[in-house]
Amino acid sequence: MKSSGLATVAQLSGYAEIIDVRTPAEFADDHIPGAINCPVLSDEERVRVGTLYKQVSPFEAKKVGAALIAINIARHLQTRFADKPLNWRPLIYCWRGGQRSGAMQIILRQIGWKADKLEGGYKAWRQQVLKGLDNLPRALHFHVLSGATGSAKTRLLQAIARQGGQVLDLEELAAHKGSVLGILPDAPQPSQRGFETRLWQVLAGLDPARPVFVEAESRRIGRLHLPEALILRMRQGRCLEIRASRAARIAFLRQDYGYYLQQPESLAERLQGLRRLLGRAVVQHWQALIAARDWESLIGELLDRHYDPLYRRSRQKDFEHPPSLGHLDTDDLSPDALPALAREILDRRPAAP
Repeated sequence: MKSSGLATVAQLSGYAEIIDVRTPAEFADDHIPGAINCPVLSDEERVRVGTLYKQVSPFEAKKVGAALIAINIARHLQTRFADKPLNWRPLIYCWRGGQRSGAMQIILRQIGWKADKLEGGYKAWRQQVLKGLDNLPRALHFHVLSGATGSAKTRLLQAIARQGGQVLDLEELAAHKGSVLGILPDAPQPSQRGFETRLWQVLAGLDPARPVFVEAESRRIGRLHLPEALILRMRQGRCLEIRASRAARIAFLRQDYGYYLQQPESLAERLQGLRRLLGRAVVQHWQALIAARDWESLIGELLDRHYDPLYRRSRQKDFEHPPSLGHLDTDDLSPDALPALAREILDRRPAAP
């Protein structure tokens, strides 16, 4: 560690505890993995100090800010840090590695703890993440699972992972299934920064010597955007198309989206988003199917009129066609069938040129 009390991003692993002193909202948006949040200003206090800085003077803002920071640090000393031993050596960071982290570092060092401060703060960490998202995908070799909606691609990725395959599950990281009905119950999507940090962590842990199985995705999953370098590398990967029968897909979707069938009002509301694309009459017809609980007809029509046309268009322009890993045909996507399908995918070799 640097004797000056400063540490770089490359030295993060050398600390047993990393303390993020930014506000709870800043921390929730994104933070260094494993960090704990001990804010020296609350969200409201930061707004108050910022307003004073702009509308009154920097001097008045610093005077009020210093008092608030002292109170908050005192509270952390009496609670979170009360049982820390003399040899405790935390790393502290704020937005830029400036006054907020500096204030806590000074007090902790005066007590006797060898507290260090992250040089450049969160922004230095963020630069590492962005650099990694640009560079890490270039070394990876992707095996891309394509297939129409309802082909159980995500479930197959999970089955592949259970059998030892190396998997990048983008929809799990994004907390979204990637369609108009992709919102997950009780699982909001992370922020764009938070998603990118999650993605960076996974990419950094992948072995470039082994293939990475991933689902074909568009540039956006819900409201989150995928890094351009990752999209480009995935589209250079080898593709395997899952060809499941229509009946198997309907049965799978009825199970996989069962939470919507338990909340038909939410399903009807989500489908309103397709009115502009497909017209009011079509959506009204689907609302009637929801009211009648005719799930078989509803799912079939959603596939025929919306999802399958989208898939055909994306397949032609986005991913390898014909797929070099060939096709996997199945009429059974039940949980009992997925392990054997995953094993066949793992054993699949590229077709001869």
